[in-house]
Amino acid sequence: MTSPTTAAPAARPGDGRGRRRRRAPGWVPNQHGAWAMLATPLLVGILASQPRWVHVPLTAFWFAGYFAFFAAGLWLKARRRKRYWPPVLAYGITSAALGGAVLVIRPELVRWAPLFLIPLGIGLYAAARRDDRSLISGLATTLGSCLMTVVAYDAGGGTDWPRAWLLAAVLAAYFGGTVVYVKTMIRERDSAAHYWLSVGWHAFATVAMAWVSWPLVAVFAVLTTRAAVLPRLARPLTPKTVGLIEIAATLAVAGCALANGALLPAPHIR
Repeated sequence: MTSPTTAAPAARPGDGRGRRRRRAPGWVPNQHGAWAMLATPLLVGILASQPRWVHVPLTAFWFAGYFAFFAAGLWLKARRRKRYWPPVLAYGITSAALGGAVLVIRPELVRWAPLFLIPLGIGLYAAARRDDRSLISGLATTLGSCLMTVVAYDAGGGTDWPRAWLLAAVLAAYFGGTVVYVKTMIRERDSAAHYWLSVGWHAFATVAMAWVSWPLVAVFAVLTTRAAVLPRLARPLTPKTVGLIEIAATLAVAGCALANGALLPAPHIR
């Protein structure tokens, strides 16, 4: 580390420092909590119907689309600087190609595309205003992610639409609450408004789960307790610990939601 009055030594010929270039930003998403929100609705939709070959390009399209969304948000946040554009272009082309492959196999899936426009628009607009960490942006993109439950369900040939939408709603209730709760653990730890919104959200969701299943009521009751107690600990939990707790919570919510109403169908690929 250099002192305020001492300049860093210049790169010497042959030492490699003069030639080293930083990789352009936007290639690798750094929002680790997004992975569960991407994978869980997709997997729940597949398991609630049945696995089919179309789920392979659909999964690839879903993740490539997220990479494109993340890169585009970073590009907008950086005021469209050129060094942020390559990953936007690369992931945009990749996701368009994969989306085309999905529609070749199941062209009727295009009917779900309009549902994603509003969450996508809110997320990109927030990024352009450098407000991508806002609560509204987080809730909007979470809702968009949970919509993948019904898309994957449709791709798997499911026909019980009340159950498909119920699964999506349960996941939205959980992940939406998580968006608020995680803020109370890290960025908004001292915000009473965020704390009470988190506790109130989880308490309301717990009551709502009585119309779904009692195991989900029990799970959401535990989540409500976690939302009320953990942010008030004298010694804050590390982000890693918070993440591990949420992995367990995600598995519990997804498992109880899938077990509700019908047994899982036997695996079948076609």
